[in-house]
Amino acid sequence: MVVCLVWAANSVISKIVISGLGAPPIFYAVARFAVVVVATAPWLLPAPRPVWRMIAVGLLMGGGNFALAFIGLQTTSPSGVAVVSQLGVPMATILSIVMLGEQVRWRRGLGMLLALAGVVIVMVDPKGFTVSAGMLYVAAAALAGALGAVMMKQIDGVTPLQFQAWVGFSSLWPLAAISIFFEHGQIAVLHVALWPFVGAALFSGLVVSVFGHTAYYGLISRHDVNLLQPLTLMMPLMTIALGVIVTHDPFGPRMAIGSLVAMAGVMIIALRPNHVMPLILLVRNRGL
Repeated sequence: MVVCLVWAANSVISKIVISGLGAPPIFYAVARFAVVVVATAPWLLPAPRPVWRMIAVGLLMGGGNFALAFIGLQTTSPSGVAVVSQLGVPMATILSIVMLGEQVRWRRGLGMLLALAGVVIVMVDPKGFTVSAGMLYVAAAALAGALGAVMMKQIDGVTPLQFQAWVGFSSLWPLAAISIFFEHGQIAVLHVALWPFVGAALFSGLVVSVFGHTAYYGLISRHDVNLLQPLTLMMPLMTIALGVIVTHDPFGPRMAIGSLVAMAGVMIIALRPNHVMPLILLVRNRGL
């Protein structure tokens, strides 16, 4: 419950930093990964083999996932992000079928359809049949994270802290270059809200990445996966609750129905997890 609450709070805090403080989204991702790199630097060596695959995984699950999600947060509520990011679960299953030869029977197939249907209900505005651009960025972030998770199958013996170290290291430099050349306002946000920005980056890097994901991996090593995976559904539910309370997210019938349908689909998939993926893939980025 503590880990899920930490993950949920991070989504709301990130929304406040990006929309409230006006921080450029990629610059905020750079700050987060800088904290992760400093905290996990001792675990960078020895480097996992092959190094190129670890860098690719780090870019997908780190830079690609978080940068796209933070861009989406500019125009999307934390509640919407919490639901749409659940697409990562069926996406990872589909990619594992294609890339790893995973076999999926009708129950998990039903779960994938329900998860997709629930997300579509949340994303699509029936009044104009339009899709939020911010939610499309979040869906792209979920795809990047899912692809990176499946690619981890070809890397053995990576510990949780070593994984976090390489995600941070691989993501920091390209995101910093993108922020320098394509974003503006970095100095302004540091001048106006230095300590709130630094505090949010420290929370995101240390508490969410280093503590949250490592603690969850430790739980998986001691408890049955089929017990823990469904419990992680508390994270999107907590995010929705915090979003409504803190950032005043709209929560109408469409969000409620879509959330319930998507969570039901993810629950079915979680109860029948992939068989060919290594254990560390279960410690993927949850939401933000």
